Amino acid sequence: MGVLSEGLTQFLIPVSALIGIGFALLQWFLVSRVRVSVSDHPDANNGYRKILIGDAELENGVQSVEVINKCAEIQHAISVGATSFLFTEYRYLTIFMGVFGAIIFLFLGSVKGFSTQSEPCTYNEGNMCKPALANAVFSTVAFLLGALTSVLSGFLGMKIATYANARTTLEARKGIGKAFVTAFRSGAVMGFLLSANGLLVLYIAINLFKLYYGDDWEGLYESITGYGLGGSSMALFGRVGGGIYTKAADVGADLVGKVEHNIPEDDPRNPAVIADNVGDNVGDIAGMGSDLFGSYAESSCAALFVASVSSFGTNHDYTAMSYPLIISSMGIVVCLITTLFATDLFEIKNVSQIEPSLKRQLLISTILMTAGIAIVSFTALPSEFTLYNFGADKVVKNWHLFFCVAIGLWAGLVIGYITEYFTSNAYSPVQDVADSCRTGAATNVIFGLALGYKSVIIPIFAIAVAIYVSFSLAAMYGIAVAALGMLSTIATSLAIDAYGPISDNAGGIAEMAGMRHEIRERTDALDAAGNTTAAIGKGFAIGSAALVSLALFGAYVSRAGVKAVNVMTPKVFIGLIVGAMLPYWFSAMTMKSVGSAALKMVEEVRRQFNTIPGLLEGRAKPDYANCVKISTDASLKEMIPPGALVLLTPLIAGTFFGVETLAGVLAGSLVSGVQVAISASNTGGAWDNAKKYIEAGTTPHAVALGPKGSDAHKAAVIGDTVGDPLKDTSGPSLNILIKLMAVESLVFAPFFAAHGGLIFKLL
Repeated sequence: MGVLSEGLTQFLIPVSALIGIGFALLQWFLVSRVRVSVSDHPDANNGYRKILIGDAELENGVQSVEVINKCAEIQHAISVGATSFLFTEYRYLTIFMGVFGAIIFLFLGSVKGFSTQSEPCTYNEGNMCKPALANAVFSTVAFLLGALTSVLSGFLGMKIATYANARTTLEARKGIGKAFVTAFRSGAVMGFLLSANGLLVLYIAINLFKLYYGDDWEGLYESITGYGLGGSSMALFGRVGGGIYTKAADVGADLVGKVEHNIPEDDPRNPAVIADNVGDNVGDIAGMGSDLFGSYAESSCAALFVASVSSFGTNHDYTAMSYPLIISSMGIVVCLITTLFATDLFEIKNVSQIEPSLKRQLLISTILMTAGIAIVSFTALPSEFTLYNFGADKVVKNWHLFFCVAIGLWAGLVIGYITEYFTSNAYSPVQDVADSCRTGAATNVIFGLALGYKSVIIPIFAIAVAIYVSFSLAAMYGIAVAALGMLSTIATSLAIDAYGPISDNAGGIAEMAGMRHEIRERTDALDAAGNTTAAIGKGFAIGSAALVSLALFGAYVSRAGVKAVNVMTPKVFIGLIVGAMLPYWFSAMTMKSVGSAALKMVEEVRRQFNTIPGLLEGRAKPDYANCVKISTDASLKEMIPPGALVLLTPLIAGTFFGVETLAGVLAGSLVSGVQVAISASNTGGAWDNAKKYIEAGTTPHAVALGPKGSDAHKAAVIGDTVGDPLKDTSGPSLNILIKLMAVESLVFAPFFAAHGGLIFKLL
């Protein structure tokens, strides 16, 4: 037994989750102190709403209430657009949750013909476990809990982001430091709410399920895997739907506005500008929140399942069993301390300090978390124990697990820093891409693709080292906790990630409200750093997805009773090659969806410029609502086929071709999906920042390529537009593809093991 008692563990986990929620509310309160007063400004419903009124600051020499009211009006439009889209999306997802919940129940219940008789345990031989029907019921409940928590995570994140964007704009009038703190605090609200909610709901679910399962921990933690499936299935639709929405608007706004009419980004004359800003919130905030919550839920579920069939589970050592949850609890405390470094201990005084401050967040949280992992490993775990290793027992010491979690954590930092090197315009890779714009869009596209492929190398080596070390030390459990290690600082990672879209929106609001040039420069500087941090966030999500899906793969192979996955057998190899193709099929679907939605958007924006008199001169207002409707309709219609591909593949492969072929499919999709996802995300991020590098004109090299509207700048805009669906739709969605297929296979493994492989049985 470890030093921590069961009672203390039962106390510490919920308390740390509540501390996280409390800290999030404190940050929200501090952001809300950017002054708000009531103005009799009627909204669409002839009611009255709050208008943001900044402190008595001078705007072009006078107190410009008009500009501030304009900020509030734009913020309101963005918030209404994002909320209505998410509510419409969630209506569709409610139907999906009901249907898929029923599928889980029917498939798992039919394993033993809906029997209510207790049955011998699969792993803990000689003992009796609860019936398969109980597993069906509780897996369905866990699925619904995970789905609801995922939806809540995304929705809260979006609400906070739309609350904070105009406040960041108003604070930018007082200086870069104030604006940075407002944007970062808002990101922290999302980060802490999500990580604490995920932990608390999982903790409560385990304790409630235990009332029925009692000593049957094997059945308990097998049914808990539904929580991860629920989280990731919602994340898939959130990521794909949100990604199509945001990029249809972005591509339409850029091509017609910047390239054809040479008007600035976020110009209020552009009909697609509100849809573009709404998209930042539904794609990069709500989608990313659900995605990282899904990763967290799945890595926790994978670790808990493997532990339940090891000595932790058979000996009923609650504290050691809760090791994944205690790591997450420690992560919340560490991230809380780390956040103070950005908001209270170091003040940002100029633009050049923004990116280093965000990078410092990653480094500080990683160093502190390493110490935290050591404390948890030596207090929660026995000095020696056995872990399940494909039918055998592996003897492991507590310091082995410390190294497993730590290597996952540090691999995450390496991936984050490498991603930053390849996507930040402070370094040569992006500057080379910008330089290639001198000779047109074609060379820009070639350089950008090459950069993306090259950026895969070091992250893959980092993941490979993490896998080898953690598996050697602690078998599949080692890989599961390495994934948890990478996600242990999720609150900080999410704060950094959410900061980007909030800053992007703040810049858009400053432009649309007609604020002075230096304020737009400040928000642009925040946004450029935000682009890089968004790429870092995607790097974390993809790296952790690789480890999570491998851990889930191991749990699936164990649960399905596959003794060995032999690539030389035809059953496995056909699965492998089909699985490797799936990320390309999925990417083709999502890219084409963005393309066709963007086509409609471009036609609508052109139509408005051609038919609304005085629009280009600024005398008439564009029809923003029509563009918002195009994005909404397109994303809701187009998110269904990619979602169906991901969710139906394991069911079809497992039912018709059996557990071995499905193992091949999972391995193939993991190996190819990680490469495609990293290269797509980094290519898109590099093109975006190459364009911003030219626009900012902060170095002699950038000045030579600029200004806005030059041939080199137009080539950069085309590169950025091509990269938009890569970095914000296809790339980030792929990590959900590999995780979701693995967790779905694990949940349905009992059914596939009992009834799968229909085609091979007939042959």
